[in-house]
Amino acid sequence: MLFVCVQMVVMALMYREGYRKRVGYFLGIFRKGGTPAAIAQGNLTHPGDVYANLSLIVKPAMREEDLPFCPEKSPLINGPFRVTFPPMLTMAEVEQKNPFVRAGGRYKPPDCQSTHRTAIIIPHRNREQHLKYLLYFLHPFLQRQQLNYGIYIIHQAGNYTFNRAKLLNVGFKEAMKDEDWSCMFYHDVDLIPEDDRNLYTCDKYPKHASIAMDKFGYKLPYKTYFGGVSALTPEQYMKMNGFPNNYWGWGGEDDDIAIRFNMLAKTRRTWKQDGMNTMEYEVLSKEFRPLYTNITVDIGSEKGFHPKT
Repeated sequence: MLFVCVQMVVMALMYREGYRKRVGYFLGIFRKGGTPAAIAQGNLTHPGDVYANLSLIVKPAMREEDLPFCPEKSPLINGPFRVTFPPMLTMAEVEQKNPFVRAGGRYKPPDCQSTHRTAIIIPHRNREQHLKYLLYFLHPFLQRQQLNYGIYIIHQAGNYTFNRAKLLNVGFKEAMKDEDWSCMFYHDVDLIPEDDRNLYTCDKYPKHASIAMDKFGYKLPYKTYFGGVSALTPEQYMKMNGFPNNYWGWGGEDDDIAIRFNMLAKTRRTWKQDGMNTMEYEVLSKEFRPLYTNITVDIGSEKGFHPKT
């Protein structure tokens, strides 16, 4: 009787918050008998928690090559989740909540073979607080989609003007040395996804994944905006010669890349001379940290690239 009362209270709270589907789920449990698997295994996460259901992932006792392919639609996808920032969060806590993530921020579903191989490229410098919270949300977000993925932080060394676009080009080239990725996501460090139905996979055409952001009132700031989070296959990226290398400081490169898709006059004259085929840089270090691969690079400055001797 006590268990039934507790369940009724939970149902009432869920209904009040609009979770009618979950209420139906609990009613189904009562009709069929038994206990929800999530509760049975100790997954007491709150509704809307990005880590909900991940405790259900169990590595089966079989060889990796014998695992079945993951289903076309992941059963772990749960829709919108709450984005709230845990106070005093540490990287160690993020590691503990993601036990299947391997060194370098690499992950494969332990219970099935994913058909998607996605690399996340994040340009970075002195944004550790943003990075920590992005990793807190991004790792479970990607795991719920049952992706084979890796997270690359491309850190610009020195104090020269930041160049997001060139760092993305470096990230592409360095990530492709590690694995034959089928999809590349170019991701700002301060953007956190809010709905795991926004799949981090590539389509037939280049994809803009951050088409609705809270800072823009969940609308595009202008029609040709392609910034924030975008996705391209390696073939698409090389076909357009990557991002331009000559945009120092934030902004500008997003408009240029949108123009490359439209093949307007200025881009027709310049895009073949500024991109992957003209990029110069030097890798200073490559570290396989628990939650990501950190690649520190010297990309020069507005005055050019002068490698250290």
